Amino acid sequence: MSSQASQASATPPLLVEKKTFCVPHFTTQGGRLIKDVRIGYETYGRLNDNGDNAILVCHYFSGSSHCAGKYHPDDPLSGYWDAIIGPGKAIDTDRFFVVSADTLSNVCPKDPMVVTVGPATVDPDTGWPYGAAFPIVTNRDFVRLQKALLDSLGVKRLKCVAGPSMGAMQTFEWGAQYPGMVDRLLPVIGAGLHAEPYFIAEIDMWTLPILMDPNWRGGNYFDGPEPVEGLRQSLKIITLTARAPGWARALFDRSWAKPDADPLAAGGNLYSVESTLDAIVAERSRYADAAHLVHLVRGCRIYDIDEGGSSVKAIRAPTLLISVASDGIMFQSYSRRAADELRAQGTPVQWAEIDTDGGHLDGLYEIARVAPQIRAFLE
Repeated sequence: MSSQASQASATPPLLVEKKTFCVPHFTTQGGRLIKDVRIGYETYGRLNDNGDNAILVCHYFSGSSHCAGKYHPDDPLSGYWDAIIGPGKAIDTDRFFVVSADTLSNVCPKDPMVVTVGPATVDPDTGWPYGAAFPIVTNRDFVRLQKALLDSLGVKRLKCVAGPSMGAMQTFEWGAQYPGMVDRLLPVIGAGLHAEPYFIAEIDMWTLPILMDPNWRGGNYFDGPEPVEGLRQSLKIITLTARAPGWARALFDRSWAKPDADPLAAGGNLYSVESTLDAIVAERSRYADAAHLVHLVRGCRIYDIDEGGSSVKAIRAPTLLISVASDGIMFQSYSRRAADELRAQGTPVQWAEIDTDGGHLDGLYEIARVAPQIRAFLE
């Protein structure tokens, strides 16, 4: 082991605590009231006396507020952007106070480290889970709750708002909704400034296996069997589309799942890529909920900075867009169109690319490749 690797392995992990933020009632973008709202959040670093050294990190579609560090030193995995968040890293927690919050209708409400309100939550007015009665919630709703959280923490100004994928949508919403509070925007592997028609159709397909599951029952299944098989197939589609051919080729090529089980010999004999996806989905489905997933997809379809009295023209904060060359969900063209539109109105724009062949998720797992650009952007 090299001395550098030894030093890295000896560095203690950044430890973080999950906390809960509560508001008694919240009115959604669509005008619906939700009572007793609770969301989880995490913080890293310390807020200065002026309350102006904060960075907000908004999470991706199936993620959570756990963007860095560990809850316990023995945890096997760190938060998804641990490579760039922490002492001395690109988002330096010795300088910045980093905040991240769980969204409403989080995909994984069964995860003990996620705090959220959604279709699986008990409606205080009825004593039963909301189910299909839970309102559509949008990225703008998430941003308004984040603003309330930051106010409660004493944050007066944000040095930057950052986030990957769905978090990039929230990043631009921040730039439009609270332009006087945000110094910089860092949207990574995002949808641009609007949910484009192809993107709307693509994520709608994620929900189809759930909607076709006989246990779906219009989203009101909480008194009986859940649509588990539909959920698993939806998660499989999401997981595969979040990757790319180069990822599968490098990891699996055409290897069989079992050396003595030729797929030609029997239809049930699998290739390694198939069995691996099945294993990933089996684990993820333990914590996910079908109605939460469907509701979140429906909320993401609504995304449009120019809708509901908002305007792209309000976005004036310097912006660093980061894309992945092989992204098959948030195509580079989405971010390029956003960059062109922002530049045309005089907003300072920078561009960085993660030139890998692993697909959308390389915006999480290969983010260290653009750490120097992120560090320079925050100076």
